[in-house]
Amino acid sequence: VQLQASGGGLVQPGGSLRLSCAASGGTFSRYAMGWFRQAPGKERDFVAAINWSAGKTYYAASVKGRFTISRDNAKNTVFLQMNSLKPEDTAVYYCAADSGYVGTTLSDYHYWGQGTLVTVSS
Repeated sequence: VQLQASGGGLVQPGGSLRLSCAASGGTFSRYAMGWFRQAPGKERDFVAAINWSAGKTYYAASVKGRFTISRDNAKNTVFLQMNSLKPEDTAVYYCAADSGYVGTTLSDYHYWGQGTLVTVSS
C-alpha cells in the first residue's frame, strides 16, 4: 500500500486545514487508517484513527473536538479536518494504514505516507 498525504501549509491560529491521504496498491476499504504527527525534536504521536467502515473513530485528547477524521472508500482517501488550530499543532502529519484492527500506536500500522507539514503561526 502506498500512501500520499497532502493539504498541509501555513495557517494562522484559529484557522482550519483539511489534510488528505490517498491510498493505492491495496484494498483501501479493508484498512484501518490513522493520522500521526511529529513536531520538531519530538516523538511521533497519535492524532486520530478510523476503522475500515468509518463506524469507529478515535482521537488524541489534545485534538478531540477540534479535529475530525473521515474516509471515502470509493475514492481511497482518508481526511483530517483540523479546526481551531493552535501553534502547538505545528508538526509534520503522517497518514498510516493497516489491515488489522484500528489502533492508536505506531506499532499498530505497517504502511506510512511521506508526511505533510502543517505550520500554525501568525
